[in-house]
Amino acid sequence: MQITIGSHVTMHFSLALADGMLVESSFNDQPVSFVLGDGSIDKGLELALIGLVAGARQRLTLMPGQSFGERDESAIHSVPMSRFPEDMDLEPGQIIGFTGENGEEVAGAIVAIEDQQVTVDFNHPLAGREIDFEVQILAVENPSAG
Repeated sequence: MQITIGSHVTMHFSLALADGMLVESSFNDQPVSFVLGDGSIDKGLELALIGLVAGARQRLTLMPGQSFGERDESAIHSVPMSRFPEDMDLEPGQIIGFTGENGEEVAGAIVAIEDQQVTVDFNHPLAGREIDFEVQILAVENPSAG
């Protein structure tokens, strides 16, 4: 069976930067399972899976913007230091969870700390980057036509 929207997919995957730095991999761990189209993985990665079948192994290079979106300078915000707990040690590079406007959890990376202002980047860390995406499809179950 080919992977289509709504397919239950079990696979191993890895994400690496263009310079070869491994970002994430399940190859030496448990495989991941999800329903294609449920929003659990990036849309660009989902598109790369459509049409693959169980047993397929594929490596793709996704250009900037094909996955995780483009970098958006408007997603970088200056947040007053007073909005953080007093006992929190803030450092550039640190990833912190914030509550977004509609209540969802949003990750932000501390970029700089200056004059009681904290610069936070809410872009996905892989946004605007070339990504090497390798997958090994272990199982595909499609919803029954009913």
